[in-house]
Amino acid sequence: MSATLAPTHPPISTRQGAGLGWALRDNLAMTWRNLTVIRRVPQLLVFALIQPIIFVLMFRYVFGGAIQAPGGISYVNYLMPGIFVQTVVFGAINTAVGLAEDRTKGLLERLKSLPMARSAVLGGRVAADSVRNAVVVVLMILVGYLVDFRPTGSILEMVAAVAVMVMFGLSMCWIFAVIGLVVPNAEAAQAAAFPLVAPLVFASNAFVPVETMPDWLQWWAERQPVSVTVRAVRALMLGTDPTDYVWASLAWSFGIMLVMAPLAIRKYRRA
Repeated sequence: MSATLAPTHPPISTRQGAGLGWALRDNLAMTWRNLTVIRRVPQLLVFALIQPIIFVLMFRYVFGGAIQAPGGISYVNYLMPGIFVQTVVFGAINTAVGLAEDRTKGLLERLKSLPMARSAVLGGRVAADSVRNAVVVVLMILVGYLVDFRPTGSILEMVAAVAVMVMFGLSMCWIFAVIGLVVPNAEAAQAAAFPLVAPLVFASNAFVPVETMPDWLQWWAERQPVSVTVRAVRALMLGTDPTDYVWASLAWSFGIMLVMAPLAIRKYRRA
């Protein structure tokens, strides 16, 4: 006589077809899983602060005296919004490193075998890295006050500036998600990220006025997404008219996500 045992969990197809509620729960679970790593290893947050603090000290006290900020503002007020945007761009590299590490350890294959939404692995990683980016930016604003950064924008404009940066960082996370899914390991992810980050961050208006660059470089520096986002953040924090810059930055962010998120999901399904 044979007996049929009831399954201990719903079939994968049932879980996947349960709708947006299940997908949201799975995304939140994966987000919490990735944030727990930071909570248990707080050194990760400390190391995320060290690099931007070094850039602040270097440009504020080593190069700052030789750089004239446009518009009659102090160089530190010109510099810090660029540092904040640089921080979220470099922070997004963690998405590539984390996914590459999970892939190397076989975690992605194990997660694929679970009855969970396929969007949760990438969504949870990107959301957790965006939360970490927001925390690091707020801490860097406090560091800015220690080196005489004095924004003149309102509290709402400061909050809007952080939101613009987090949104831009989110779009960058999707770019690095693709990189993390195609490279063989975490070390390769870091190596592959720098050639992409360098022309965005350093050939921009983050540290120096674009007018000081060669003519052929100015065209790129004025139009690329990091420069546009820096202008938006700088306008919000310094109380100038930010409207055009903010919309341009958001357009870049949503445009990048519309292209890179589907590509990352396709790469994940094939990984």
